[in-house]
Amino acid sequence: MTAIAISGVRRRFGAVEAVAGVSLDIADGEFFTLLGPSGCGKTTLLRMVAGFCELDAGAIHFGARRIDSLPPHKRNTGMVFQNYAIFPNLRVAGNVAYGLKARGVSRAKIAARVERALSLVHLDGYGERWPHQLSGGQLQRVAIARALVIEPEVLLLDEPLSNLDAKLRVEMRGEIRELQRKLGITALYVTHDQEEALAISDRIAVMRAGRLEQVGAPAETYRRPATPFVAEFMGTTNLLSGRVVGAAEGWLRVAVGAAEFRLAAAGAAEGESLAFSLRPEWLRPLAPGADPPPGWARLEGRLETVEFLGALTRLQMRLDAGTALRLAALELPEGWGEANARVAVAYDPARITAFRGERAG
Repeated sequence: MTAIAISGVRRRFGAVEAVAGVSLDIADGEFFTLLGPSGCGKTTLLRMVAGFCELDAGAIHFGARRIDSLPPHKRNTGMVFQNYAIFPNLRVAGNVAYGLKARGVSRAKIAARVERALSLVHLDGYGERWPHQLSGGQLQRVAIARALVIEPEVLLLDEPLSNLDAKLRVEMRGEIRELQRKLGITALYVTHDQEEALAISDRIAVMRAGRLEQVGAPAETYRRPATPFVAEFMGTTNLLSGRVVGAAEGWLRVAVGAAEFRLAAAGAAEGESLAFSLRPEWLRPLAPGADPPPGWARLEGRLETVEFLGALTRLQMRLDAGTALRLAALELPEGWGEANARVAVAYDPARITAFRGERAG
């Protein structure tokens, strides 16, 4: 296993600073994900680790060994690409063996290691097949086997599931995570898919415009976003802006237009502007006449839309004061099925994340 230390790395393309002084420490055997929208610098950073993109500044270490000045083939990384990069003129075994042949491994050892690598990705007996005879998921398994067969210190994966259909993506992400745990290998994974990152990562770095917005465990990043950008990017949220107007029952009172919310924001003073995030699933629909749980706050309004999605229902309500709120619920109380119905919701003020001195959007 190998730890990765990325120290102040920068990369500029013309006027665009694709990676702007990023520093990260990735532990031995950790599954670490770079997450962000297109153009945020995550793939450039991965390519810098792989050796396919030079650094303008900074350093990268694998353990105690500095590797950023080494050519890619001397870094001992295995790379899985977005488009698989499978050679159509080679059979499956030939594709998997390619890196071993380039390293001068003997034919006898190649055969044994290719067989073992194909077994790891559940492709036993597929060695003599041609790439055109395989499905998308099988091609991705070949690409993973080719990356693993060289026994790399670090496994690098660049949007490896983006070309697969939704059901297969879920299946393959579980297989990749299981395989990484089994081998104990350090993995650096790039994706723009928030659900994918949350499902498989030990930690996530959310990137924006070449910089890190937040680094943390999946649950922490989702539940306690560090910035409004992270709150919106990590799934659906109600991102609102308001002004502190006082305190009540141990919570700040924040006015959003004519509506009032309760939340915690250490040190915030009356009159201060705040942005805050309230996840749709943290709003609890109340049955007619029901009171909120102890310590929770209540909001009232009219139901605007109901979208039934099977296991989950998404809704939008508009508060009496005019503010729109999105909700998500597994079950709905009686009277919540019709648009324009009078409804009430409750929320726990402790779950709201506030961003001092910022405004939504």
